[in-house]
Amino acid sequence: MERIVQGMDITEVLKTVRGGDGYYITNTARDLSQSDFKNRILLHTDLLAASARERANYFSLEITGGASIHVDILRKQVDPFLKLELLREKMPNTMFQTLCRGVNLFGYRPYPQNVIRLTVREFAKYVDVWRVFDFLNYIPNMEAVFEEVQKAGKILEPCICFSTGPEHTDAYYVSKVREIVAVTGTDILLCIKNHGGLGTPARIGRLVAAIRDTWPDMVIHYHGHNTDGNDIGRITAAVMNGARIVDAADHAFTGYYGPPPILSVVQALKEQGHDAIGVDEAAVIETSEVLRGERQHYEIFESQFKGFSPTVQIHKLPGGAMGSSFEQAVKGEFLDRMPEILHTELPRVQTELGNYWSVTPGSQILWTTAVSNVLTGDRYSNASGDLKNLLLGKYGPFPFYRPADWIYEKIFGVDWQRILEEEGGLEDIADVDITAERAELAKKLGHEPSEQELVIYLQHPNDAVEFYKFEARFGRAYVLPPSIFLRTGGFKLGETLKFKDHKGKEHVIEIGPEARDEEGIWNVYLNVDHHERVYQFQEEVAGTTAAAAVQLSREEIEELATIGDLRAPFAANVCEILAGEGQEVKKGDRLLIVEAMKMQTPIVSPMNGVVVSISVEVGKAVKIGDKLVLVKEPE
Repeated sequence: MERIVQGMDITEVLKTVRGGDGYYITNTARDLSQSDFKNRILLHTDLLAASARERANYFSLEITGGASIHVDILRKQVDPFLKLELLREKMPNTMFQTLCRGVNLFGYRPYPQNVIRLTVREFAKYVDVWRVFDFLNYIPNMEAVFEEVQKAGKILEPCICFSTGPEHTDAYYVSKVREIVAVTGTDILLCIKNHGGLGTPARIGRLVAAIRDTWPDMVIHYHGHNTDGNDIGRITAAVMNGARIVDAADHAFTGYYGPPPILSVVQALKEQGHDAIGVDEAAVIETSEVLRGERQHYEIFESQFKGFSPTVQIHKLPGGAMGSSFEQAVKGEFLDRMPEILHTELPRVQTELGNYWSVTPGSQILWTTAVSNVLTGDRYSNASGDLKNLLLGKYGPFPFYRPADWIYEKIFGVDWQRILEEEGGLEDIADVDITAERAELAKKLGHEPSEQELVIYLQHPNDAVEFYKFEARFGRAYVLPPSIFLRTGGFKLGETLKFKDHKGKEHVIEIGPEARDEEGIWNVYLNVDHHERVYQFQEEVAGTTAAAAVQLSREEIEELATIGDLRAPFAANVCEILAGEGQEVKKGDRLLIVEAMKMQTPIVSPMNGVVVSISVEVGKAVKIGDKLVLVKEPE
């Protein structure tokens, strides 16, 4: 058996897969991290597992893409490109795979065409297999990525996102594959993306068979989640009906919401007479033996709610949204409302909004809408900016049917038909001035940015700048293991920390002593590998902490808005400020944009007037009722 290795072109890969006696496995480590650990599995841990994963002989390793690139810079302090470089050193043969959201790339909303193409070209230097999807299965939203991947000579894997319901027929999905093939040709892998773990094994088997009836030589790659505990059954049905590649993950880290265990898949299919081509089971086991001791350090990121969730067939939330939904419910103190949200309101919203596919960013739109409907008791009264864009067709046309008129009227008002006619349709996003953006980034960083820095900045501008400044000040934190990087409870004076970096080199950090100078500045001494470092901290003076803000009710926030005192309608981050103090604005003008659960909501002026003050900055987190902007009518 010839091993599939990085550097093979699509023709050679297809020939090898079609000629193999069995099926191949993709290790979806990235999706496992996102679904069960909120994307927090560190590079240090992946590097520990790299040698064993390399020997396991997988078809590919999904190790980047989706939300991971954003979380890399936002929460893990690691450069997404450096991660790929370091893993490639330890895994010279394994193909690296990414998940790309089409026109949304590795973000949450559509990007300009020149940003899309630049991003794909840069990541294609490191990524071999490109799994590309669109949450509306709208093929034009993926075409720019398709073109750039094929130009780069990489392996293109377009997706059909799968769900259930009367509209989701084999005939529909076959028509979508036909649209894809018309654009890409047949030299592709085709992914059935069952991100929610929906349907029965029989249903997945019928879909694979229907596609192969039309394209007998099509190489089908099945991806699913094990939320209901039944994905090994779906995988088995897929392979028995002709799928040639399937997804699974390392058993030491598998949970409830991500892919099932690799070894369990291998064992189940072997009994059915189907072998995992080339997979070294000893290396699969060794990987989990290496990883098992690391899992304890990630416990804080696992969902508080254990056990499989067969009700996913009702609410259809994908793995990545499951854990975060319960986390939000705990923080927002509406855990007692979750059964109503998941099992009554969310399915209702899905049906009302067109029964499209619950995957980023569509899953966030469905989730936040359902939560708002339940908590406010006034359905569709607090529509996010992204829900409005969905209704206006900014993401693409609804695949089956448009929501009812009363929803448009509730969200846009009695004049909704004029708004839909004037503002509806796909947004024509103009190309950005790359040269100007590079100059702006250079100004913010204080040096000429690399192409990689520019690519990350163009997708996540505020977080990218913060990350690169952090790295310039503190160095590269990826050498820290999760036992140090993710430690909770603080560090004690006199404590000695010992750890090994990813290369096996031992390090020692000795904490303390500390001393306060005459000005009240605390000097804390650290010995890092026997080199002394001193860090200074200003002592917090008792009584200077601001009094806890009084939380305003929704009604009070709305009442204040009528007089121009705009407050945060929910906990969020300020991602863009569009107006300046002293600026004249008209009723309905956007003043700033806040973001929560990856959804953006504009804060608009309630009147014609002047912006008197802006109380927030870009990147600032705000709580419900926090002051945002004050607008006054001109005297």
